[in-house]
Amino acid sequence: MADGEKLIPINIEDEMKSAYIDYSMSVIVSRALPDVRDGLKPVHRRVLYGMHELGIKATGSYKKSARVVGEVLGKYHPHGDTSVYDSMVRMAQDWSVRYMMVDGQGNFGSVDGDSPAAMRYTEVRMQKISEEMLSDIEKDTVDHKLNFDDTLNEPTVLPTRIPNLLVNGASGIAVGMATNMAPHNLTEVINGTVAYIENRDIEISELMQHIKAPDFPTGGIIYGYEGVKDAFETGRGRIVMRAKATIEEVKGRECIIVTEIPYQVNKAEMIKKTAELVNDKKLEGIANIRDESDRNGMRVVYVLKRDAIPNIVLNKLFKYTALQTSFSVNNIALVNGRPEQLNLKQLIHYFVEHRHEVVVRRTQYELKKAEARAHILEGLIIASDNIDEVIKIIRASSNADEARESLIERFGLTEIQAKAIVEMRLRQLTGLEQDKLRAEYDEIIKQIADLKDILDNEERRYQIITDELVAIRDKYGDDRRSVIEYAGGDLSIEDMIPNSEVVVTISHAGYVKRTNLDEYKVQNRGGRGQKGVATRNEDFLEHLFVATNHQYMLFFTQKGKVFWMRVYEIPEGGKNTKGRAIQNLINIEQDDKVKAFLVTEDLKNEEYVNNHYVIMATKRGQVKKTSLEQYSRPRTNGINAITIKEGDELLEAKLTTGNSQVMMALRSGKSIRFEESKTRPMGRNASGVRGITLQNPQDEVIGMIAVNDQESNVLVVSENGYGKRSSLEDYRITNRGGKGVKTINVTDKTGGLVAIKNVTDENDLMIINKSGITIRLAVADLRVMGRATQGVKLINIKNNDSIASVAKVMHEEEEEIEVNASETENGTDIESSTEENNNQE
Repeated sequence: MADGEKLIPINIEDEMKSAYIDYSMSVIVSRALPDVRDGLKPVHRRVLYGMHELGIKATGSYKKSARVVGEVLGKYHPHGDTSVYDSMVRMAQDWSVRYMMVDGQGNFGSVDGDSPAAMRYTEVRMQKISEEMLSDIEKDTVDHKLNFDDTLNEPTVLPTRIPNLLVNGASGIAVGMATNMAPHNLTEVINGTVAYIENRDIEISELMQHIKAPDFPTGGIIYGYEGVKDAFETGRGRIVMRAKATIEEVKGRECIIVTEIPYQVNKAEMIKKTAELVNDKKLEGIANIRDESDRNGMRVVYVLKRDAIPNIVLNKLFKYTALQTSFSVNNIALVNGRPEQLNLKQLIHYFVEHRHEVVVRRTQYELKKAEARAHILEGLIIASDNIDEVIKIIRASSNADEARESLIERFGLTEIQAKAIVEMRLRQLTGLEQDKLRAEYDEIIKQIADLKDILDNEERRYQIITDELVAIRDKYGDDRRSVIEYAGGDLSIEDMIPNSEVVVTISHAGYVKRTNLDEYKVQNRGGRGQKGVATRNEDFLEHLFVATNHQYMLFFTQKGKVFWMRVYEIPEGGKNTKGRAIQNLINIEQDDKVKAFLVTEDLKNEEYVNNHYVIMATKRGQVKKTSLEQYSRPRTNGINAITIKEGDELLEAKLTTGNSQVMMALRSGKSIRFEESKTRPMGRNASGVRGITLQNPQDEVIGMIAVNDQESNVLVVSENGYGKRSSLEDYRITNRGGKGVKTINVTDKTGGLVAIKNVTDENDLMIINKSGITIRLAVADLRVMGRATQGVKLINIKNNDSIASVAKVMHEEEEEIEVNASETENGTDIESSTEENNNQE
């Protein structure tokens, strides 16, 4: 061991502990957390103080950034130059801070995440508002401490007139804690601060009438208010931010135009990620994305596909992309050098306390200066009153020190006064100058009295703080940029979509669309119909039903699965458009096919789902009843609705309240009517019980209806256009599982039965042929006839055409269509047409 060396054994655990605590305290106190008084971290404070020391004022010329960085680095900040430059750059970016502290000239980066130019290229000067942060610093208003090498003094805090912590926010990651504070509007913050000064017992809820919410530099929308309330009341909260988007038509295409994005979102990155989602088919409905931002502002254009619903695409953008993000508020700042979590009132309290201290110290400094000047003036006035004697004493003295001593002795002056008299200029002996001395003395005596009054009167001090704040507000205050949507959290997609009545059609090949009901008009019985839909080659319309946009849809497939959807999610199309392939909307298997639809009210309403049932029928005559509650938890890949036996397939599903009567009809013209109560409720995976017996292997069930209203009639339609309306009473109630009774006289002329409906005079009938021709006729035009008759011709069938689908809608009065979505007594069922049209095996 070398001479003078000494080894001290230390437990490594203790050493690590103490070293880490020292390090973490250093990071917390002198690097990562802002001071509650001026809202600045040390690096930002040093940048502003360095610029102040260099004299780079807002009204002066720009200076190279490198010069400022060098000043700060060499004098106050013993860290890397990038830490200083990056901090300074951020203070000059209008999308990073709500009120810029640095006025930059040159490339300071962009909202797309572009880097700023190197500090040797850019230039800076102070903003006017940052001069307010440093005003009165030379009046001993704040404590100074020695810098890192003990050669200079630097301020521990700035005497700011601006509540900077609230106004510009802060973010930083320390050790074991982090801070993330939102920026606010200067006008609102000062109004809130003034309200606090007037009433110290003000509640946070009252402060929130002035300071409504954060105000982000990039604008956007604050979506929902719960997070804001939490942040203000506790210092922690999650604020949801949304982009400001409008839907416009550009060159015949509907587009979503985004003009403001959430705070701290990188625009270029956001567009890139959105494009990736579109390419991966996770986001549908977007044809193209263009960034048309320029010097006049931001403009991101999402061009939509022709069949896309803008509101739904926009909501998906909010859900999957950075057009909606959240800002997690965590108000941690240094209070007397210790980190604390602060609510809104505490933040204002500590700022006001700081301003009060600054006003007191400034007043004390000014009083000291005024008293010193008054003291000198008193001496000068004595000298001017005895000017001849003073001149005599000075001339008789051999040097200045002797003259001072003589004056002190003769007039009883102090050292300072005597020095001032000796150094007095001859011009101050003129009469005018002597009057000036007396006037200045009187003025200073008044000033001293005023300053003493300020120090003695707390109310006056707070009035000064208020007046200075109001002056700042009037000078720098501006309007809010971020809009607050108070109902945001509760707002759902439905609120943006009108709950209008629509016709939903699905073709044999599985193309689906929704069309406004008033596109269809009534024609007389026996008409030729009008073109209802354009289909692909050899395709024809198979299903048609009426619903409202906000209702829920359950899709039942022939393999016994059920899928879940909202009506407004179905793409909209005109009467003559093809629609969208259903495979693109639900995850249906390739060899499966949608057979039945239910339209229900809110599936999250427990009372509703527990009091409703789904009755299903299969082609081979099975029926099954299950509680709707079993289908209220959807999965994207569908859930089992019924177990289908081999050679069978699901044909029909109806919504009931449990008290209906069920009617099933066969292609051969037979039908059966039985009480729903004869079928007990079963689980989702059961296969059901026998509903009707098939006597012929070629025969099959073509439809099922659930009847509540005993006044309604039964309408049956055959494939060659014949139909008839019979009384429900013609069909006697039997046990389920029977062979049924004749419902229509099936002949070669009529063709096999294709549809069974329960109707009243209020209904219209919509019939669609396989060729796509539609006709709408009033049920009231059809007379009621016996169940064994052949019926009347409803629609003229040309060539080899035949009826594909039949649906009932409410009757049209005076060119207005009123759709009652609740046609059964329980107020929920909408007749769906789920007839099998091409059933020959």
